[in-house]
Amino acid sequence: MSNNKRAPQWKKGALAAAFIGAAVVLSGCSPRETGGTTPYSEFIEAVDDERVTSIQLQGQMLTYNLKTSGPYSTYVPENENVMNVIRGKDIRVNAVPRPGPTMFGSLLGMLLPIALFFGVWMFLMRRMGGGGGGASGFGKSKAKMLTEVQGKVTFDDVAGIDEAKEELQEVVEFLKNPRRFSALGAKIPKGALLVGPPGTGKTLTARAVAGEAGVPFFSVAGSSFVEMFVGVGASRIRDMFDQAKKSAPCIIFIDEIDAVARRRSEGPSSNDEREQTLNQLLVEMDGFEANDGVIILAATNRPDVLDPAVLRPGRFDRQVTVGLPDVTGREKILKVHARKTPLGPDVDLKIVARGTPGFSGADLANLVNEAALTAARRGKTMVFADDFETAKDRVMMGAERRTLVMAAEERRLTAYHEAGHALLAVLEPHSDPIHKATIIPRGRALGMVMRLPEGDRVSLKRAKAKADMVVAAGGRVAEEEFFGYEHVTTGASGDIQMMTNLAEKMVKEWGLSDKIGMVRHSGGENMGFLGGGVGGKSMSEQTAQLIDAEIKTFVDEGYNRAKQLIVENKDKLEMIAQALLEFETLTGPEIRDIVNHGKLPVREEMPAPLPPEETQPPTRDDDGSPDAEVQNSSIPKIGRKSDGGDKPPAPQGP
Repeated sequence: MSNNKRAPQWKKGALAAAFIGAAVVLSGCSPRETGGTTPYSEFIEAVDDERVTSIQLQGQMLTYNLKTSGPYSTYVPENENVMNVIRGKDIRVNAVPRPGPTMFGSLLGMLLPIALFFGVWMFLMRRMGGGGGGASGFGKSKAKMLTEVQGKVTFDDVAGIDEAKEELQEVVEFLKNPRRFSALGAKIPKGALLVGPPGTGKTLTARAVAGEAGVPFFSVAGSSFVEMFVGVGASRIRDMFDQAKKSAPCIIFIDEIDAVARRRSEGPSSNDEREQTLNQLLVEMDGFEANDGVIILAATNRPDVLDPAVLRPGRFDRQVTVGLPDVTGREKILKVHARKTPLGPDVDLKIVARGTPGFSGADLANLVNEAALTAARRGKTMVFADDFETAKDRVMMGAERRTLVMAAEERRLTAYHEAGHALLAVLEPHSDPIHKATIIPRGRALGMVMRLPEGDRVSLKRAKAKADMVVAAGGRVAEEEFFGYEHVTTGASGDIQMMTNLAEKMVKEWGLSDKIGMVRHSGGENMGFLGGGVGGKSMSEQTAQLIDAEIKTFVDEGYNRAKQLIVENKDKLEMIAQALLEFETLTGPEIRDIVNHGKLPVREEMPAPLPPEETQPPTRDDDGSPDAEVQNSSIPKIGRKSDGGDKPPAPQGP
């Protein structure tokens, strides 16, 4: 119906363009001469033959009459003097002035540039929303309203975050029965901020609130308010709240709100457009006009960078933490994602949940999908426990690359490198239990040792941090002891990086150095749930040297401890390496049997290898070292990396 009342935007533009074009044509239309049909040379011949009786000159236009006929018209060249041509001839000459512009033409020529300027200006203002343009204008909100047609989501579809659901249940109750709260003088929180690591289900939780309450749900990304034109973001904020008020009670969900609500700054580095957008958001959330029935939900993994005015009571009254699920939560999440997946009788989701500490909801959904894909590739009709195990290895360690053929020396060196990690993972009492060791290339690693913690960990002990550095140093020490220092490779680059980063945090952030004490030196802006930090705290040169010395001390202690254990248990490392060369992959119990009882694994029949899933060689940085692996930070994984260079043949070990 609105299309009948108002022409589409493109039709308006076409009409304006036609008007301007017509005006341009009219402005140049003065009464002009009609074009002649005879060449000027014929006029000259007629003059020479004395057949011309009279002529009329009007600028460059010449009209002449002949004794027998007429009139004829022709153009006189600019460098030609007609009077010299007719001199001495009996020809009557009539000269008339060139016609000037009409009053209408003069007025139009003066007003046309002004009209053209204002026309372009009005068009741009409408496009940016300043003039109330159509739905395609820049100033219109890009929020999408989701209803049950797009798929209703309830709290039954959200698992593993029971505490967050309990806090949001009040919002649902208010939307269902607001009089119950208003009768007691209570006011529902105007907004709730969902904070947590990526992949924990913040967006899904917000949709579940709308689904439980049965109200419209407006979803918009924080980055959609940021444009190059000044005022567009504020206009979109106003339009979004205007739409929401018409649909109240409803929910507005702003995903990644840190894109628009970042803390305001002073000085030349401030962003006026973003700050205007933020100011408009603050006014709409808690200004003079009430937003009864409009509840704001937002999600971010950077709550530390948000402006304090956004977080004050009356705007985002509550911060609901949506964290990584514990073992019980992971089991519930697996059950939700496995609803449509036929599971084999040997699948116990509780065991799968125990073996996936640190996994987010998105990681677990990917795990179930990978297990189903693995079962489909193997031609099964159900997903069994070994499919989940294969999928877990793929997710944690990367896909197997059996098509990557390594030379015998390279394969042997990789086996001893991984055996060093595996041996120390068993001998170090504070290390996480070893889960698996393999020399099958996976992802960007030529081999890998994976450890799994026995339970969910919320903090890291100093003894555990030191044990991790000892285990990380095991690969390099094994290469030195069995192949000699001259044949040590660059495969320990990832291990060295892990040790250095861990030592830096112990000294600069966690206060685990006796000499430095409980002083934070990393400084800068906290990265929230993303980890790391930005910037640094200024310090004296003496303090910087002391910090560097302490970092090296922690790394050297880990290296020396690893060397001591490997020298004392060289025979056990040899057995692990030989078993890896024979079987390629060893489980945690098999490795512990070798270390504790000297028992080599016995396998009656090796399973047939799966079809190759990856054929690309490992990617490397410009310096020849591989890119850092993207892994779940909660699962310790260490291994030998490809170095991208030729190595001398490794001598035979003992």
